[in-house]
Amino acid sequence: MKRRIRSRIIGSCLIAVALTIVIGFKLSGRLGQAAQKVLPKDNHLVVHEWGTFTSIAGKDGVALEWRPLNGSTDLPGFVHTIQEGDKGLRHPSLKADLAATVRMETPVLYFYSDNEMDVSVKVDFPKGKITEWYPQARDVGTGIDWGRLKVMPGAAVNLPVEYKESHYYPARETDSAPVQVCATEGKLPQQEKFLFYRGVGTFDLPVSVKLEADKVVLKKLGKDEIAHLILFENRGGKIGYRVIDGFTGETTIERPPLDKNIESLLYDLKVMLVASGLYEKEAAAMIKTWRDSWFEEGMRVFYVLPRQATDAVLPITIDPTPAELVRVLVGRAEVITPQMEKSVRRQVSMLSDPSPEVRRTAMMNIRKYGRFSEPILKRILESEGNELVRGRIRELIESTATQP
Repeated sequence: MKRRIRSRIIGSCLIAVALTIVIGFKLSGRLGQAAQKVLPKDNHLVVHEWGTFTSIAGKDGVALEWRPLNGSTDLPGFVHTIQEGDKGLRHPSLKADLAATVRMETPVLYFYSDNEMDVSVKVDFPKGKITEWYPQARDVGTGIDWGRLKVMPGAAVNLPVEYKESHYYPARETDSAPVQVCATEGKLPQQEKFLFYRGVGTFDLPVSVKLEADKVVLKKLGKDEIAHLILFENRGGKIGYRVIDGFTGETTIERPPLDKNIESLLYDLKVMLVASGLYEKEAAAMIKTWRDSWFEEGMRVFYVLPRQATDAVLPITIDPTPAELVRVLVGRAEVITPQMEKSVRRQVSMLSDPSPEVRRTAMMNIRKYGRFSEPILKRILESEGNELVRGRIRELIESTATQP
């Protein structure tokens, strides 16, 4: 009898213990689920970046020095610029005097997060200088530090706008979260769909481009593979291009036949950008931003820089560390073709014409190349033997530095 009672007591205890363990597991699971809903998901931060490094290929294939900011701005007036009072410049009011081999154009940083969160962002540019940016930043020079900013997914914001065309606005056409940079020195907070910055610098690029007769010599200078490369030419409104994937060494290719259309090129470019890690809307925004200048008259090479090269030129620090960081910087190497040289040479020869109208027309035809006119003139100067013409070219190069 006593044994039966003892067995029942032990059995009841075991059942009680089992129920306690089961209930405990269930409560623990529910609490864990509740905690997941309440705690911020800092590790779900995703950051994507795109931008362009524009250079001009010299006769040896290496980038020429030029004045990238020698021309009218394509940015809205609310964008901050070193022209506002950088005491370190020789002429603070003349950004056009800054000489470099590379124009870093429109890098934008997009942020994606499940929750509102604070993030600090800093980009170093040790071999260059930041020249334009938005929103406001705490420190700008050979790099840019925005300090602490707020990522606000789903927030309704009033973004600044000016009612004139600009390369700036298409970059907003993505699903990225708005960001707000805190006020500094009594200024109001500024909001945007991204962090924007530009600059100029002198540093080695991983690809050299050289034109020899009707062939283009491409050479990889770095150790990393160039995953995607496109040789493009627009001559008289007719376009052609060649695509090279997995470029690892040196190759000589024919200039592309002018038998393609812009739609097929846009498709191939978008595929290239998405394959490099951008979301489709980001790739579309990048192409829309630069469509009117990437595909204008002339020859150029586009390629995606290896991630290691981008990180070396633009070291970036983000806190908290993103779960994903994609950086797609496109190299854009402008190639001075014999047709361009011949056209500018012809116009230079007319600058001494007795007719003011002829001289004015010649100057307009030279300036139609915009900020690339100076490198073209320097290229011509390398081979010009007539000292009188050389002097005229030098005067023209100097005069372009102050032209709007």
